[in-house]
Amino acid sequence: MDHSFLHTKKIMLVDDEPDLLKLVLNILTDDGFENIVIAASVKEGIAVGRNEKPDLAILDVMLPDGDGFLLMEQMRSFTDIPIIFLTAKDEAADKLAGLGLGADDYIAKPFMPKELLLRVYAVLRRCYKEDAPLLKLDSCTIDFSRAEVSRGGEVISLTAKEHTLLETLARNEGKIVTVDALCEALWGDNPFGYENSLNAHVRRIREKIETDPSKPVSLITIKGLGYKLNTRK
Repeated sequence: MDHSFLHTKKIMLVDDEPDLLKLVLNILTDDGFENIVIAASVKEGIAVGRNEKPDLAILDVMLPDGDGFLLMEQMRSFTDIPIIFLTAKDEAADKLAGLGLGADDYIAKPFMPKELLLRVYAVLRRCYKEDAPLLKLDSCTIDFSRAEVSRGGEVISLTAKEHTLLETLARNEGKIVTVDALCEALWGDNPFGYENSLNAHVRRIREKIETDPSKPVSLITIKGLGYKLNTRK
């Protein structure tokens, strides 16, 4: 699944245990999150929360000058961002206290990296919806949210396969996407034997997006490798 939109979100980690802080930081950065801020106490968490304006907070329950519940209560005076609690104790009282205060999720230590990532992605997807952008090409505009091409006052619908193919190319705008990668995006884990079908989809897309489909300027064939999509800045 493409997580590039969620990877733009700023995450605040609040924990006073250096080893755990480093572990969570590594799990997130290794998976593509680059915008991460840290704090080690309630006081620091409030300051970082105010100044950095994160999109998600991951708070340890046990902190040196209070606890994560106190930090969340104080943060709620200036932000309503989603919050996930980390705790060493998988106790119902703690869980109910956190969720009762409005926490979005709760993870008991020790945890597997995949579990942490699944919880983080689930909360971010629930709270932040990606607006499908309009993609401008040389002679048309593509609206992915409507699966439509607008060209010279005409609106042309895209099929599901055409939509997936263009979306895959758009995510790699200006870069070559191999035939195998495109076939896998369209037909799943067994993409072999679909090259002719892919070529047919490319021809139909060019009829919809190019001024002259026989001389494409937007959807380009890279012989022996695959295709690339050139957008208009």
